Amino acid sequence: MEKPDPIHQFAVKPIISFGHMGGAEIALTQSGLFMLGAVALIVLAFMYATRTNSVIPNRVQSMLELTYDFVADTVRSSAGQDGMRFFPFVFSLFVFVLLLNLFGMVPFAFAATAHIIVTFALAALVIGTVIVYGFMKHGTHFLGLFVPSGVPKWLLPLMVAIEVISFLSRPISLSVRLFANILAGHIALKIFAWFIAALLASGAWAILAPLPLALVIALTALEFLVAVLQAYVFATLTAVYLNDAIHPGH
Repeated sequence: MEKPDPIHQFAVKPIISFGHMGGAEIALTQSGLFMLGAVALIVLAFMYATRTNSVIPNRVQSMLELTYDFVADTVRSSAGQDGMRFFPFVFSLFVFVLLLNLFGMVPFAFAATAHIIVTFALAALVIGTVIVYGFMKHGTHFLGLFVPSGVPKWLLPLMVAIEVISFLSRPISLSVRLFANILAGHIALKIFAWFIAALLASGAWAILAPLPLALVIALTALEFLVAVLQAYVFATLTAVYLNDAIHPGH
């Protein structure tokens, strides 16, 4: 039986081509399609939930209200009440990343967040917002973020260098954390699913196949948990980084 190619599922393929520019093809890929689908689903869900001003919320409205309260509590605990000015931004990121993660769990669907370019673009948006708002709000005082208080002057240059490197590494760690968790989980599911097919083809299904089957079921449940958890971690770290733009002093 042919061995599986767990990386093949992440191949980006063009669906609709819009021509070429500078030797590069401009096209709508399945990655872009699922991201557009996530945005469309978010818009439709909110339109459906808010179409009436019913005192008793429907199921969709109840779910969205719970999500709203959950993200709002996360922002307040990470960035304080002042951080609520960024709540729409953090909420949008959380729901968008969550849907993309869950889309990837659907059979034959595409996991857009398993691509580093997607997660890095989201992380760059977060860090870019922190830098722009920090300088707009505090001017050059925003640079105080890189100057820890209470540090001896002789040690200050080293600490500033460490703080700058730490800040510049944020978009890398933020993007790699999400990308690596989704990628590794899908690869593991692909490999263990192949084990089941291989055991079935060898005639050992009745004796040995239940073992990898049980593991696949457990891994699938774990991946759903990871999909939600990684969206939460991304939103939480976004709120923490935005808190540095709101309160740049150490």
